[in-house]
Amino acid sequence: MTGPGERTDNRAMVNYLSDAARRQYQDDGYYFPARAINPEEAARYRGKLEAFEASQGGKIAGRMRQKLHLLLTWMDELVRHPAILDAVESVLGPDILCWQTSFFIKDAKDAGFVTWHQDSTYWGLSKPDVATAWLALSRSSLESGAMRVLPGTHKWDQLAHTDSFDKKNLLTRGQQVDADIDDSKAVDLILQPGEFSLHHVRLVHASEPNQSEDRRIGLAIRYVAPHVHQATSVPDSALLVRGEDAYGHFEAERSPAADMHPDAVAQHALITERREGFLYAGTDKRSAN
Repeated sequence: MTGPGERTDNRAMVNYLSDAARRQYQDDGYYFPARAINPEEAARYRGKLEAFEASQGGKIAGRMRQKLHLLLTWMDELVRHPAILDAVESVLGPDILCWQTSFFIKDAKDAGFVTWHQDSTYWGLSKPDVATAWLALSRSSLESGAMRVLPGTHKWDQLAHTDSFDKKNLLTRGQQVDADIDDSKAVDLILQPGEFSLHHVRLVHASEPNQSEDRRIGLAIRYVAPHVHQATSVPDSALLVRGEDAYGHFEAERSPAADMHPDAVAQHALITERREGFLYAGTDKRSAN
């Protein structure tokens, strides 16, 4: 059993990130791999997701792909997982809000992809003190279209993006950064089931289609420090998952009392509809995803 900041190897169960891991995140804008759950647990959570998909009539999309931690108790468990929060605390500090969750799912032989982009583009958040834990519920490999990142690009300013609304693009607006990208410098974040990566909100990243025979299932959990606020006029909300919120910039979200509890369904509907006010600012189009 390792103590805080210690690890026996790069894939050991983590507590707080080591000094070297924190330096990599600060210098490169990402860190991987870290393990949250074992492969058997990952398979169990995958089963819960696929049972939920079946209950909804198939692959989830649109608002139902967002903020499922407000609807499902097992998703609430994941966003509060100590191994993930310990790693996030290492880069954001002891007070942590879960601002968003999104599934990025590519079925076997799926043509879906993600263009080079910065997460921060349409989020409307005041500061880049935002980190994503990307948790693999299935193998994320070169063949299945693992996330690719450009080290150091988190130090760039917010860049302009062009929207495509391509139906095969998994992003909200099919957005792509308006910059010359040298993808020969890209690093592929290969993850086994139950492992996760951390990346900075301004890190430029993308992913290719899934050429494998299995689904590639990734859960992106977006965490913010409480001093961050929504800079648009649209009301915003978040779930306190560690420490305290001494600022109150975000309306406090509530964990579900039970899966698909009526109160949770009502909360989720209100919040996911409202947040489209900043996600789709300046356009009348909506994503097919």
